[in-house]
Amino acid sequence: MYIALISIILFICVLLVLVVLAQNPKGGGLSSQFGGGGASQLMGVKRTGDLLEKLTWGFAIALVVLTLGTHMMIDTNTESTIRSVNEERARQMGTPAVPALPGAEGEEDMSIPGTGEIPEMVDTAQ
Repeated sequence: MYIALISIILFICVLLVLVVLAQNPKGGGLSSQFGGGGASQLMGVKRTGDLLEKLTWGFAIALVVLTLGTHMMIDTNTESTIRSVNEERARQMGTPAVPALPGAEGEEDMSIPGTGEIPEMVDTAQ
């Protein structure tokens, strides 16, 4: 059932792309550039525009409804199933160790220095 819905979604996507490309916007459109004026002559300009607009809205709404339908079909109650190979590898690896900084030798004291350890600032702008 899930594969059937995905197939229908792909088919609707292709139809939606074709309907959008067939429309004739104010700037000309793809259909007029390739001599697609035959559809306008067949049903009239006003009727073709209305039909294409209704088809666009219908395909878009069907796409959203079917996409939400596929989301409802996925069983989210099982948290233990791992869906991705990368996710499984990440869980097996655990937390990675922090890499050593270049030039750092061994464990140094990284605490904040005291006031006696900070050198005095010298004004060199004079």
